[in-house]
Amino acid sequence: MNNSDDIDNRIGNGIDDNVAAELARLRDSIDNIDAAVVHMLAERFKCTQQVGHLKAKHQLPPADPGRESSQIARLRQLAENAKLDPAFAEKLLNFIIAEVIRHHETIAAGEDQA
Repeated sequence: MNNSDDIDNRIGNGIDDNVAAELARLRDSIDNIDAAVVHMLAERFKCTQQVGHLKAKHQLPPADPGRESSQIARLRQLAENAKLDPAFAEKLLNFIIAEVIRHHETIAAGEDQA
């Protein structure tokens, strides 16, 4: 089922064909962007997992508040430049950072510290 069929099923056939086509086109783009975001996050987490293993091997703490603060400031500026709400960008990064720290703690708990 494509987005145009989905729109017809939810809104009914009373929607103008041009509007339905435009909605479908935009939603296809959104779907592609969502897929790219998921793949980018997966790549990011692959890197942060490696960081977690390196930190555990060298008995470094899972969290790095200085790095986290600079990343948040950097992302807020990027968001502002991209006309995205910086507060939203900060909330998103804080969520990601919390998950990364959780992963690092899990890695550290399972690492051989010998």
